Amino acid sequence: MAELRYNPLLKDWTMVAASRQNRPHMPKDFCPFCPGSGKVPDDYEVHLYHNDFPVLSPNPPKPDDIGGGLYQTKEAYGKCEVVLYSPGHFDTIPDLSRDHIKKLMDLWTKTFVELDQNPNHAYVMIFENRGEEVGVTMPHPHGQVYAYPFIPLKVKTELEACREYFEENQRNMFDDMVAEEKRFEERVLLESEHFIAFIPFFTDYPYGAYIVSKEAKTALTEFTDEEKLELGDMLQELVGGMDQIYDKLFPYMMVMHQRPSNSADSYEDYYRFHIEFYPPLRAHDKIKFNSSSETGGWAAANPTKVEENAEILRQCIKHYTENKGE
Repeated sequence: MAELRYNPLLKDWTMVAASRQNRPHMPKDFCPFCPGSGKVPDDYEVHLYHNDFPVLSPNPPKPDDIGGGLYQTKEAYGKCEVVLYSPGHFDTIPDLSRDHIKKLMDLWTKTFVELDQNPNHAYVMIFENRGEEVGVTMPHPHGQVYAYPFIPLKVKTELEACREYFEENQRNMFDDMVAEEKRFEERVLLESEHFIAFIPFFTDYPYGAYIVSKEAKTALTEFTDEEKLELGDMLQELVGGMDQIYDKLFPYMMVMHQRPSNSADSYEDYYRFHIEFYPPLRAHDKIKFNSSSETGGWAAANPTKVEENAEILRQCIKHYTENKGE
């Protein structure tokens, strides 16, 4: 069974895919993403793999006849892709060469373009789940790309807030956010010509870093090759620094926030391409679980001080960059 069910309380859709319960934990001696498995090319650098357990698909089944009244269902139309970062089973983002991560950026961009052009897709999200702490069952480093037939509620809320801010102030919220972070300085992690990374003032995750485009660009497709290299450098430095915090592979959820697809709106004035990280650790061996208040009320709570975390991560990034390649 795979379908979408409408939540009238939130005016949002829930994706239902019972078959995903059958996703396996991979045996220790076999990985389908490694060359020689028969599932991927024997020789690749980066590779697009069609998800074996998609929650959205180009030819979805008809929904079960169980809705009625305000309980609406519709087909789970869309696409779920897997992006393999490297043939190396343990090669995460910081382990890739500069040329290699540029190829990853290009594959992300190419996949975005292909899915973005489908008139049935409303939003294309590029993301990565890293670590067992966030439910990863496939340890070979990879990310995913989902094409939704709707705009996810968090993104929709963000877009609406940015639009309202622009209408009230005639300024882009992200420009003002970046200006304030640069003025205060203590939460800034990295800055280059076209991008800036910081742990925002309002984050609800201890190390919930953002990478934000400093220019009025809303999707990967708008970046030059030079900007993609720059973004890849920043991603490597940020994730490499995270791995230094507790001297282990740092778990996180990473999501690229881009403009919606197939919309008549123009987003350049009030929105901005950015990447959000949601790392669950609040200590070496402690996970930040969501409480009833956070889950039931969306009342975000951060158990740590952002400015202190930013200083820790900033020093870890410095240590990573100084020792990279050794």
